[in-house]
Amino acid sequence: MSGGVDSSVAACLLREQGYDVVGVFMRLGADEPVESHPAAAKSDHRSADLALPMFGSAGRRSRDRHRGCCSAADSADARAVTGRLGIPFYALNFAEEFSRLKRYFSDEYARARTPNPCVVCNQWLKFGKLLDYADAVEADWIATGHYARLDSVHGRPRLRRARDLAKDQSYVLFGVPLGTLRRTLFPLGELTKGQVRAIARRNGLAVHDKPDSQDICFVADRRYADVVKAFRPDAFSGGTIRHVDGRRLGAHPGLAHFTVGQRRGLGVAVGTPVYVSRLDAQTNTVFVGPSEAVESFSASASNVQWLVDAPRRPLRAEVRIRYNHVAAPGEVVPVSQGAVRVWFDEPQWAVTPGQAMVFYRGDEVLGGGWID
Repeated sequence: MSGGVDSSVAACLLREQGYDVVGVFMRLGADEPVESHPAAAKSDHRSADLALPMFGSAGRRSRDRHRGCCSAADSADARAVTGRLGIPFYALNFAEEFSRLKRYFSDEYARARTPNPCVVCNQWLKFGKLLDYADAVEADWIATGHYARLDSVHGRPRLRRARDLAKDQSYVLFGVPLGTLRRTLFPLGELTKGQVRAIARRNGLAVHDKPDSQDICFVADRRYADVVKAFRPDAFSGGTIRHVDGRRLGAHPGLAHFTVGQRRGLGVAVGTPVYVSRLDAQTNTVFVGPSEAVESFSASASNVQWLVDAPRRPLRAEVRIRYNHVAAPGEVVPVSQGAVRVWFDEPQWAVTPGQAMVFYRGDEVLGGGWID
């Protein structure tokens, strides 16, 4: 439970369906303590804190925009919801494991790649370490507030898009192992966001109008560079900006400031719009060019995980290259174990190394990997 409306309603629905529900909050950082949420205190008789005290104050958080998840205020909101539902509540200290996630985030930028920490968090923590805790308390299932659906064919789980495609989160779940999916519940998979908020309101959950989180939870005010500097200061050695035609256009303060497809903040002007087309970590060079220089007919991916039998021959699929990308038809060609080359029917904009590439057949997730 993240303290948001989605995971809160997931817990509410499971309780209504007769499950014996335990709410778990993942404490991922070291926030400064603030006053407890008034409603949170009411759940003390059925809550327990593991490894750290519970902090939080919903009253001190702006309801206009919610930056991330897993903050002190979020823990108080989650605790208040469990008090309202009458279920146990535990806070697990994953701060040490979370440092590994921030290290990955920084290392990717240092390699001139653009990381996707939410996908990795699902793999390592939400459906990794959290499963270990489920085993420790002899829980049969783990459940989250993700918008995705699961069904089964011949005992094998199939991951599908959510019914509400505008909220679908199947893209960030491709890396969850089949064994874990067999023990997973997605109670919101058939619902729209409006229906979820209505359920929360009907059940008197104070988070019914809480805004969705917008930013990466460990990045304040979208200041990615601050995080990277703490782990990989070497990612900020200056280099050259070149046009794709070879011209030197200027200098840059570090590759970590750039990503493929970026137009603003380049610090150069050529009279026409230019975009980042490629980052070269070996020469510390940012290449820019016109929009057509940022289009790709093909892309390679490695560390591919399949949720279906791994194909031995090329297969047709719809391919998403980032979270808000409309899946594009193409051919997925296996090139070695765990690696593929994708050929798109039409060129795609800003295929970005470090991002996840996820394969679909209709609404079913076939698998995915990491763009090289």
